[in-house]
Amino acid sequence: MSTPSLQLLVAAAQQTLGMGKRRGPPRAICLHLAGEVLAVARGLKPALLYDYNCAGTSELQNYLEELQGLGFLTQGLHILEVGENSLIVSPERVCEHLEQVLLGTVAFVDVSSSQPHPSVCSLDQLQDLKSLVAEIITHLQGLQRNPSLVVSCSRLCSSGWNLCTVFGILLGYPVPYTFHLNQGDDNCLALTPLRVFTARTSWLLSQPSVLLYSFSVPESLFPALRDILDTWEENLRNRCRTQSDFNDLTISSAIVTLPVVAL
Repeated sequence: MSTPSLQLLVAAAQQTLGMGKRRGPPRAICLHLAGEVLAVARGLKPALLYDYNCAGTSELQNYLEELQGLGFLTQGLHILEVGENSLIVSPERVCEHLEQVLLGTVAFVDVSSSQPHPSVCSLDQLQDLKSLVAEIITHLQGLQRNPSLVVSCSRLCSSGWNLCTVFGILLGYPVPYTFHLNQGDDNCLALTPLRVFTARTSWLLSQPSVLLYSFSVPESLFPALRDILDTWEENLRNRCRTQSDFNDLTISSAIVTLPVVAL
């Protein structure tokens, strides 16, 4: 794949997503977005949650079609609407990821406000969530796939879902947070030391690296979660080796303590 000029990538986002109307450095945002989309297409992350501005599904569809027209994308991607949010996914790749989740490749950290400290739990202890993951797989597998380069769209009815947990799964976090919805959005992470993991990779010369992942785990639970985190890192490094668009993967962690943690 030959990368179009930076100007064309920036123009594709500005003309379809209206990014040039907002404050801040639109050029940097546009280039990072293009890098994230490419990372989804290359299987380095199962999904991208679009939260740069208020662009909707039709705008995102136009944007991805512009990237296809530039030869930047060589496969069709899918826009999955969940609640008021839009995720860009490769259905085949995200289904592979969700099937691995059902096999127990991730752990969950219960941060419900009713308990004094976060605790580790498995998907088998969260049967409603397990059924929900299976429902998402069925939805994506049932999409009518056109072999031509087409950007498809669909919506999931997410009433009653814990979107924090669902997005953590879809975005490929090895340790998503979960909590009891009947206790509101409060959690027990305040003033809890958190180990924040960040994965970045180089894409364009002279441009900032692309952020692939950013998530945290309670430091007190890190020893119990280390095997899952090590496996996640090893799998990510292996996926990086199978493609040539990104290089110099760096995975780092730092411990932070915050008075309030919003999920």
